[in-house]
Amino acid sequence: MEPLRRGYLSALSANIMWGVFPLYFRALRPAGAVEVLAHRIVWSLLSVTVLLTVLARWQTLRTLVKDTKRLAGIAAAAVFIAVNWGVYIFAVDTDRVVEASLGYFINPLFVILLGVLVLRERLRRLQWVALGVGTIAVVVLSVDYGRLPWIALTLAGSFGTYSLIKKRLGLPAGEGLFLESAVLTLPAIGFLAWLASRHQATFGTVSVWHTVLLAGSGLLTAVPLLLFAEAANRVPLSGLGILQYLTPTLQLILGVLVFHEPMPAGRLAGFAIVWGALAIFTWDAIRHGRQRRAERAAAVEETVTAQPV
Repeated sequence: MEPLRRGYLSALSANIMWGVFPLYFRALRPAGAVEVLAHRIVWSLLSVTVLLTVLARWQTLRTLVKDTKRLAGIAAAAVFIAVNWGVYIFAVDTDRVVEASLGYFINPLFVILLGVLVLRERLRRLQWVALGVGTIAVVVLSVDYGRLPWIALTLAGSFGTYSLIKKRLGLPAGEGLFLESAVLTLPAIGFLAWLASRHQATFGTVSVWHTVLLAGSGLLTAVPLLLFAEAANRVPLSGLGILQYLTPTLQLILGVLVFHEPMPAGRLAGFAIVWGALAIFTWDAIRHGRQRRAERAAAVEETVTAQPV
């Protein structure tokens, strides 16, 4: 299979898996959100440990552990991804999958905002328009919900900040997930032990299938992340950006059609405005990418023409 086609297939598989996460987490009832989060952390660590052993990539990990500055960044990334995972699981458990999907729709807009506030980037005109339209959408949805859509905003904020930290760290996917899970594992094990001491743990007490599903949350976390990491090395950024909308689209469909969550007119209008902002953002990214490629091609052609015969 061609590398580009393999990359797109990996990206598509990862986004589909992320998109159907609500079905998996809903099947973990009656486990509470924090218990599911703790199991997800512990089993992620075990899954990636096996993977790194099979791939013989412990040497890279040893090098990373010696870098104290990177370890501090990894600890910060671990906190933000734990918040993201926990809030998402809570949203699924409390029948708010639609609001959770909104968080991942507005995540690209939040990343743009981070670029301005943290990286001091200068935005193009259409990027400012997309941010403005996105802000209007949040206002409309706040009126519809009667409150700020805090689940959506927390998911977008935590994942956007996590992405920024990961971009600066530049870690390989497997090693990064191992270290982030390692940072969170002791608190997770402590919580599970406390839960067991109060006879409130569902692991091993509800059913064999329930126990298997909880243990499988580690693979559920690791597999799409590694697929996406492979895709990032093969697929153009514009292609990855467009495919990322597949995840919240599938979540939205599940929320409305499978879990029968309400979608009143005001909420639908808010989502429509968000989609409008994303359309502006995507069009600007594609246009800017084409312009840069054309400029590079022109520069190469000018260099070749200027060479003596």
